[in-house]
Amino acid sequence: MPIELIIVIGALLVTWLVFTWVIKVLKASISTAIAIAFIILILQLAFGIGPERIWQQILLLPQTIWHLFGGK
Repeated sequence: MPIELIIVIGALLVTWLVFTWVIKVLKASISTAIAIAFIILILQLAFGIGPERIWQQILLLPQTIWHLFGGK
């Protein structure tokens, strides 16, 4: 077997692994984004809570957790 053929086969295997990894990451990202959008939509329609208010609470979350576990 010539060395060039081995290199091509190795490159194809690495390319395939990277491609499948990228597809898995995209699937996870898209499904997470859809879930977040669904939750925000439900909160807005059912309770009138807008995305701005949710974002404010997310920003205050570390401070809230700190106070919850006895921080000063």
